[in-house]
Amino acid sequence: MQALALFSFSARVFAHAPPIFALGAEAAVEYLLPWSREMSLKLCCTMAVGFVLCGAAFAQTPLPPMPGRRIVTISPAEKRGNEPSIAVDPKNPDHVVATFQPATIAYSTDGGRTFATAELPPVEGWRGGGDVSVAFDNKGHAYLGTLHFDKLGSQSYWAHGAGRNGIFVRHSLDGGKTWEKDAATVKAYQGNEAEIQWEDMPRVFADSQPKSPFAGNIYVGWIEWQLDKSIMLFARSTDSGKTFSQPMRISTHAGLPRDDNGGLVGFDGVVGADGTVYGIWNDGSTITFTHSRDGGRSFEPSRVAIDVAPPYFGGAGGIPGVSRVMGFPQIGVDVRPGQNGALYLTWSDYRNGDVDVFCVSSTDHGKMWSKPVRVNSDPIHDGIDQFFQWMAVDPVTGDVYVQFYDRREDPANRKTGFTLARSTDGGKSFVSYSWSESAFESQNAFLGDYTWLAAYNGKVYGAWTEALPVSAEAPSPQPGHPPRAMTVVRVGFADFSSVR
Repeated sequence: MQALALFSFSARVFAHAPPIFALGAEAAVEYLLPWSREMSLKLCCTMAVGFVLCGAAFAQTPLPPMPGRRIVTISPAEKRGNEPSIAVDPKNPDHVVATFQPATIAYSTDGGRTFATAELPPVEGWRGGGDVSVAFDNKGHAYLGTLHFDKLGSQSYWAHGAGRNGIFVRHSLDGGKTWEKDAATVKAYQGNEAEIQWEDMPRVFADSQPKSPFAGNIYVGWIEWQLDKSIMLFARSTDSGKTFSQPMRISTHAGLPRDDNGGLVGFDGVVGADGTVYGIWNDGSTITFTHSRDGGRSFEPSRVAIDVAPPYFGGAGGIPGVSRVMGFPQIGVDVRPGQNGALYLTWSDYRNGDVDVFCVSSTDHGKMWSKPVRVNSDPIHDGIDQFFQWMAVDPVTGDVYVQFYDRREDPANRKTGFTLARSTDGGKSFVSYSWSESAFESQNAFLGDYTWLAAYNGKVYGAWTEALPVSAEAPSPQPGHPPRAMTVVRVGFADFSSVR
């Protein structure tokens, strides 16, 4: 209120100033000189105090460090890692599996204190592997979903001119140490079919709920790009990932056939305590929602859950220093007994000018959603971006965790830290903690399309990508473009088990 009063006074001062815009420069100086001697001291003091108060209002208070914070780098120095996923074994929480692309597995048997790299047999007949995701089932078995392809189409119209591509799932019986040689095919395009198609962004998840009638089912949801549209597909396995059902379309509305605003993008799925499968994705400027009550055999018609801003931050410079950023959503569910299965959605968008992170909740299984809560706690409209969020709901405590890249400590909006926000009141409010130990600055870096987060009984595991400083000898991806930064994958640990 004091700052507003001072600025109001400044406005009144200028309102009574002479009409200098109608005068020439020399005449204006001569005309204003007596008035300026009288008013300059008052005006300068007013503006100085106002600027001090305004600066104080927008100053960023350093976030508190994460309780029990620990950070491990899991990608080798010679490999550019990104797009990580991480999961905790509900049967033995000391078992943690993380993966990143190009398809690499890191596993821990000591609750994420140390990680070792597993030997991952290749998918026979295919190279590499990306768009990775990992999950545990109700028996403590781990599953890895990957996308493989021979060549891409054009940069945005990926389905046009694309080569062979396919989605595969691999299986580990010992917490991620070793992986079975044979991979299950979810769907593959061989190149000789009548219609060209491109499978993209698969997400593997499992029914690990002890009282679910479908416990042990493995699910995969993904995008299929076609020449004239994009659709969401879904498949399930009832035999521990050995085989998968014929893919079924679960998107009532089709999107545009482009990998940017207008296409369907960003499938994410979760399983409730009763075995209900919930799925979401972006469709234009909306988040679309559907669910299945019969273990993934069939789904309700998909419908808009909430209106958002477009999920692709590429226009108008996007986010400085990052080659592209997606804001697609995640869904979480409270599986505690007696909690009625509260649902949560998170996403990021630029409705406030800069990019912010948001959360909504539903207590009626997705029929109605609350008003959006802004998760990041920096001042609104401050020009600072928070992006690439990911959410996890602790199955034991019900706490909601959301992590994101955060530039609040750099007024220039360039240096990037990593933040974890925690809600203990059902997503109504969040408290933010600093996860990364130091900020990094990216130059033309590809951080991937997502980060990942897992939580179990107050212990939280995040996986994200960071850019390393660019050396002068680094090659450029294209002539005339700056060199692309090397990237590494970090796994962060936090312990809230004694913090309420």
